Amino acid sequence: MDLANTFIDWLRPDWFLNLAVVSDDYNRGRYVAGLWMTIKLSVVSIFLSLLVGVLGAAVQGAPSRTLRVAVGIFVAFFRNTPPLVQLYFFYFAIGTVLRITGENGLPQPLISNFGWAIISLSLFAGALNVEIFRAGVEAVPRSTVEAAEALGYTRLQIYTDIVLPLAVRVSLPALGTNLVNLVKTTTLAYAIAVPELLYISAQIWSEDLNVREMMNVLLVSYVGLVAVLVWVLHRWEKALRIPGYGE
Repeated sequence: MDLANTFIDWLRPDWFLNLAVVSDDYNRGRYVAGLWMTIKLSVVSIFLSLLVGVLGAAVQGAPSRTLRVAVGIFVAFFRNTPPLVQLYFFYFAIGTVLRITGENGLPQPLISNFGWAIISLSLFAGALNVEIFRAGVEAVPRSTVEAAEALGYTRLQIYTDIVLPLAVRVSLPALGTNLVNLVKTTTLAYAIAVPELLYISAQIWSEDLNVREMMNVLLVSYVGLVAVLVWVLHRWEKALRIPGYGE
């Protein structure tokens, strides 16, 4: 009997699934909190990156050479440096300078690690969105812009009412790829201790020694998040479809 029990204990790590994230209320609560943090990182970063992309593409078409050069430098910096290095730069280089005095008289960070993750991810994806929207703007026929000018549209009205909607329609495939990559890049927030999905998962598998199970749960979770985003983008593309244009 002892020999049989020893044999079963020896086999257990190979067949037993330690899904503490499902069976344990504490771990399940932590995992849900990490999932919610990842969703917040993704949603806010996507919104801000789209805003950066739209504004940057508009400035690239501005008459001012200074503004165009400034946007070009911004795009070059964030496109040609690793996002993890950018995150460290904001958090450690700038974050250590931007401090305030707390109620206890000790210096406190002006922006939290979550805030720096949002800023870094938004600017990184936003720089790529600038180029994506710029390509979409350049794909709009010049004759369309000239027709709007003949009707008395201002430069701002032409961009917001005509050029931008058409440019977004053309840019959606590339834009979707960039936004999907942005959701996956939120895992970099782990490096500055933002309690997102990967950070929480690492804590759980370190405590419960269930790396194999948590890796599979983590993989399925990100596949689900990306699937939802792809579905939303697909619905957006259908809503913006213009018969006879871009087909």
